[in-house]
Amino acid sequence: MRGILASSIGVTCAAALALPLAPPAAASVSSVSSVSSAGTPAPVADVATRTVGTAGARTGARADVPGSTQSLPLRPLTRDRASGAVLGLTPRTVRTFSLLGVVWEDPSVDLHGRVQVRTRAASTGDWTDWQDVETHYTQHGADPDSSEAASGKARGATAPLWVGESDGVEVRVLPEPDAGEPEDVDPVGTGSDEGASGGEGAGEVSTLPAGMRLDLVDPGEAEPGESAGGAEPQAELGESEGGAEPQAELGESGGPEPQAEPGESAEGAEGAEGAEPAEGVEVPRTGVMTAAAKAASAANSALVPLGATEIPSLTAEETREELVALRGTGLTEQQQAKPYIGPRPSIVTRRGWGADESLREKSFVYTSKVKAAFVHHTASGNSYSCSQAPSLIRGFYRYHTKSLGWRDIGYNFLVDKCGRIYEGRAGGVAKPVKGAHTMGFNSKTTGIAVIGSYGSKKPSSKAVKAVARLTAWKLGLHGMNPKKKTSLTSGGGNLYAKGKKVKMKVISGHRDGFNTSCPGGKLHKKLGSVRSKAAGYQGR
Repeated sequence: MRGILASSIGVTCAAALALPLAPPAAASVSSVSSVSSAGTPAPVADVATRTVGTAGARTGARADVPGSTQSLPLRPLTRDRASGAVLGLTPRTVRTFSLLGVVWEDPSVDLHGRVQVRTRAASTGDWTDWQDVETHYTQHGADPDSSEAASGKARGATAPLWVGESDGVEVRVLPEPDAGEPEDVDPVGTGSDEGASGGEGAGEVSTLPAGMRLDLVDPGEAEPGESAGGAEPQAELGESEGGAEPQAELGESGGPEPQAEPGESAEGAEGAEGAEPAEGVEVPRTGVMTAAAKAASAANSALVPLGATEIPSLTAEETREELVALRGTGLTEQQQAKPYIGPRPSIVTRRGWGADESLREKSFVYTSKVKAAFVHHTASGNSYSCSQAPSLIRGFYRYHTKSLGWRDIGYNFLVDKCGRIYEGRAGGVAKPVKGAHTMGFNSKTTGIAVIGSYGSKKPSSKAVKAVARLTAWKLGLHGMNPKKKTSLTSGGGNLYAKGKKVKMKVISGHRDGFNTSCPGGKLHKKLGSVRSKAAGYQGR
């Protein structure tokens, strides 16, 4: 079992800490051996020791720019003892990036320490204050004995931190003595000594994970016509129609041609064709689609035509009609007449947010049904605009697949602070796709991540409402009551041993299934409201 021990968790909010070093002068990035105005050469080995994808500095915003990842090994620091840092990177110029995280070799090893970064804005040359990066993140991953976890590709990592377009970076890692983990860590590091220890006289210090490196992610640009992530969500119709008698759970049937557990079935829908265009659906993008892009799009063919960038919202009545079409004879006559399901919300597809389908594994893995939804936060900070949300998701996707070694993005859905909902892991939004979001409880569940950090900041009302709408629809596909509990079997974690049957709320937070601060205290406190709203949307 990969247990994540209780230790301090860094957060992603900016920390107003003293800067130990003066920012370096801006240097050219046209050559790895360029020299700054201060006369200090940029170390060749540190500019890009490994690049995933198409590299190269951007010469301006343009469409369809592939993303890339720069990996820089962390090194012992000899002149930063005042802060207690023992490992990191001194200030340096790098190729443009927008998201970062620290990665290490063994996903079962915990980082008992504090990771802090500061970055230089590409547009202004100004350096930020030091920011904490949340250090515990792989508990969002696959179940310990799943094929995804056993692939040999998985790595340990911090949460990804969104920093905006940057061309300079500095990192420091501060080890700390073993200590208990508070429920929520002080967001700015000013009211607690958590993670501030280290150096001489600090007591016994935990061993840091082997092979630590900094990954700098450029999410690239999507194709022309990328769905506007910052647009206001459309008003939903038929929100609170009354319900009939409670609907019984559907059988072990989780969508069109579901795959059953155990034995994680994979469905490689390469080259599948989409359905005929539905009335009122956004015109799909034109142009050549790869086989992988066709497969990801075709997984939603029961809902929208091939190449659609958005799945439109439906009224309550339209959603019930769709449910009957999706389930066919799987519903009783009474259930077909008045099923408990919320109106389908609009969902930006993977094509809509610009997924590079070559990054993921080709096949799709399904669980048998969806009995519960786990709510997360991405712990990536809140300094993003809603129009940037597709870029953040492309960054998470590349970080999950290329840095952490997962088969695809871990979450089934993502929600931005403007209430827009995005398709996550490929395989079809109406199908029971098995994600990598709640270690030990990925079977028969779906994972929804609200983009941002919500330990000390409240989530927006629009985001909370979107989670309620999404769960009312997704759980309604499987006859689940958002206000009830359900029985789940643990796949192994630090709260419940493998094989233990656990009564879990149908809408739960990540921390309910694993000892973690996710989804942040402020978001977790909103889950009661999410449950009641979702039940109302279902007509209960």
